[in-house]
Formats: sequence, C-alpha cells, structure tokens
Amino acid sequence: MTYIAKPKLHHPSLQKNAVGYTRRDYEGKVSTLCAGCGHDSISAAIVQACWQLDIAPHRVAKLSGIGCSSKTPDYFLGASHGFNTVHGRMPSVLTGANLANRELLYLGVSGDGDSASIGLGQFAHAMRRGVRMVYIVENNGVYGLTKGQFSATADRGSVAKKGAVNADAAIDLVGMALQLGASYVARSFSGDKAQLVPLIEGAIRHGGAAFIDVISPCVAFNNHAGSTRSYDHVREHNEAVNRIDFIDLAPEQQAIGDEAVITVPQADGTLMRLRRMKSDYDPTDRIAAMNQVQALAAAGEIATGLLYVDPQARDMHQGLNTVATPLNALGERELCPGAAVLEKINAGLR
Repeated sequence: MTYIAKPKLHHPSLQKNAVGYTRRDYEGKVSTLCAGCGHDSISAAIVQACWQLDIAPHRVAKLSGIGCSSKTPDYFLGASHGFNTVHGRMPSVLTGANLANRELLYLGVSGDGDSASIGLGQFAHAMRRGVRMVYIVENNGVYGLTKGQFSATADRGSVAKKGAVNADAAIDLVGMALQLGASYVARSFSGDKAQLVPLIEGAIRHGGAAFIDVISPCVAFNNHAGSTRSYDHVREHNEAVNRIDFIDLAPEQQAIGDEAVITVPQADGTLMRLRRMKSDYDPTDRIAAMNQVQALAAAGEIATGLLYVDPQARDMHQGLNTVATPLNALGERELCPGAAVLEKINAGLR
C-alpha cells in the first residue's frame, strides 16, 4: 500500500547510471492497482527509460488527471515534481507549467477516459500547439474505477465482462494525434517491454509533442474473451511496423548498410535508428502513417511501434518565439523594461 514506504537503503552492488542513480532511485511508492494491471508495467518501463537515459529525477515534472492511470505517477520517479490535476485537465496545466519553465522534462500520464472523454479538447490543443511533452495514455477501454463501463476508446462490437456489447464507434487517439499535428506518435502494449522502453526513450528525446498510446489490459473488467483490450487479443493481433534499435549520441554512430534501417535525427543532436518490420513503411510520412494505421485497423490488426516522427519538429516555445531563459526566472528589468520600450512596442503595432 502507498502508506508503506519502500526502504531507502540500497545495496552497494546496485548499478548506477552516469548521473549516479540506481534504478531504485527512479521508483515511487508501492502500487495499489490490481495485481497484473498493465499500468504497473508501464510505470516500470518509464523507470527503466529514465534510468537508461541518465535523467536526474528532479529535472522531471509529471502530471496526471483522474482515473486508474492517473494514479500511476505516484509509483515512479518519487523524487520528481508532481501534480495531479482535475479530471481531463492535465494537458492545460502542463502547458502552463511548460510556458513558465521550459527546462524541465514534462511527462503527462492519462487514461482513455481522462483523454478521450472529458479531456478530449484538452488533448487536441496540446497536440496542435506542439507542447514539448511525453503524453502517455494508458488505454484499457474501460472505466476501471467505476466498475468497468465502456470508455470512448472501446472498439465497436467488443463485449463487456457481463455480456454487454459496445454499439458506439471508438475514438482512435493515435489517428487524432496524427491529424492534429503531433510530431512523435507511437502505440505499444504494456506487455511488450522490449518495444515500449525504447519508444519512451525516443519520446523523451523528441523536440515536440510526443504521444504514446499504450494498450494496457484491465485485469478486473476487460481481460476476457470478446474484449479487444485483453492480453490474449493484443498479443494475437499486434502488428509491429518497426522497432527502435537504439538511440545514442550522434558522433558515436556508425553507418550500416541495411536498407531496412532508417536513421532519424533528433532535436537534441542524437540519432534514432528504426528497423523496418514492413518494408514499405515510412515513419516520416504523416499521410502514409495515417493510411497504414487505418488499413491495419480495418483488417482487425493493431499497429504498434513508432508510427510517425518529424525530424524537424517545432515546439510551442519556437512557435511563440519566447526567450531561451525560463519565464519564471526573468527579473523585473526584463519584465518591466520601462515606458520608452513600451512606447516603441506600441508604435510597432499601429
């Protein structure tokens, strides 16, 4: 339970990363989610990604809304900044924090109810504005805190645990993110750590709005025959379009003559290597990505992997042309330059 503190003492043999932290330093409180919940696997993947990328925990700001998924930031990066917002409002609160201090790494965790229902408008504007963040939706297709009703992402025709059939069309957050302008769009499965950890690493290093839809089965209400969000269904219908081989510093890269490998530059100067699973798939073509996702969905398959990435991504600060210094660090001289400067600005607007 969360009131039971994890031991602060670490075994001296635990491996440390380049900034002196062990993997245990990236953990949080003890999870109160159901045993076997896919959300706990996502938390473990975030811990692994941040540790491998040598990110100091205090340089991370994690935000969430309401729901089972939004409880999970309590279970990782216990030494980072955290804010649990009201239902569906995580993106706007994160946008404000990002405007005030652009130097932090922003990690937004949400769920299918939190983002695809009450927070749908918030999700849309964060994507179209290019807020630099890692936006993770832990998608299980149900409202787990209120006894398993269908969420807005549940597929039409899927069957609830008690036999009800969903008659409504599903909202595809991946399709929306692609259409709205997100510059890094991926989908993964909580049961595939080998795929999910590199996708999170790539999102952290990306220079714009990075969105990852993670199918995360609810073991209490949506892990049965007839559900399209169960462990068995996702494993049987998972169609990976690519795999991230590695992300490393650009000067250390070695050219490899493999037509199946795509090299994508990142905003921080690193290079991402993608290994194609489908020979004709181009993850830098937004239209092709949208068509591929729709084609696989029509065939009953779930497209996973890095679906789209823009190597020349721009974020909100570039669009607004804000100063490099975080706004919360500006002093009176910069914020109140005097009447003469104000008059000059006003004259330029006439």
